[in-house]
Amino acid sequence: MISTGEIRKGVVFELDGQPVKVLDWTHIKMARGSAQVRLKIQNVRTGAITERTFQAGTRWPRGQVEQRRVQYLYADGSAYHFMDTETYDQFAISAAQLGEDARFLKEGTEVSVSSYEGEVLGVELPVSVDLRVVSTERGFAGDTATGARKPATLETGLVVQVPLFVNEGDLLRVDTRTSEYQTRIQ
Repeated sequence: MISTGEIRKGVVFELDGQPVKVLDWTHIKMARGSAQVRLKIQNVRTGAITERTFQAGTRWPRGQVEQRRVQYLYADGSAYHFMDTETYDQFAISAAQLGEDARFLKEGTEVSVSSYEGEVLGVELPVSVDLRVVSTERGFAGDTATGARKPATLETGLVVQVPLFVNEGDLLRVDTRTSEYQTRIQ
């Protein structure tokens, strides 16, 4: 069982017989009366997002979410193909299920896949990924005094703002949580 005190983003629990994932939560303390917790939750199966308010101390059955390491293989348009690193089984995840996370995937990337009763919920990316710059404008000497930035398109199609000294062909480390440039590797 999971109580309102243990709620965090990403936690999966069962509500009304359906698995739901916490997207956001807020603790509300009333002047009179008991505290409440407002949850923004997503139904894992349907993808529907709702907001619900519960009394502090409410308990729900914990959703049994399995995590397994997989390797990204390739994309074929509407699906992304992965391989389980232990059993070598291959499976596909739709582009809709991956959403914005697909922008960080390149062949060979290892990620964790979350599943509930055999149904894939999504992927957990590493904190940062290394991607190569395929196109960017040329920076000019003397423009760096203001900390100027320019857009750079990476090998997966992701566009990030980078310092002026970054050139085409450079390998960059990008934060997957914020989609921001961290450092130049090469």
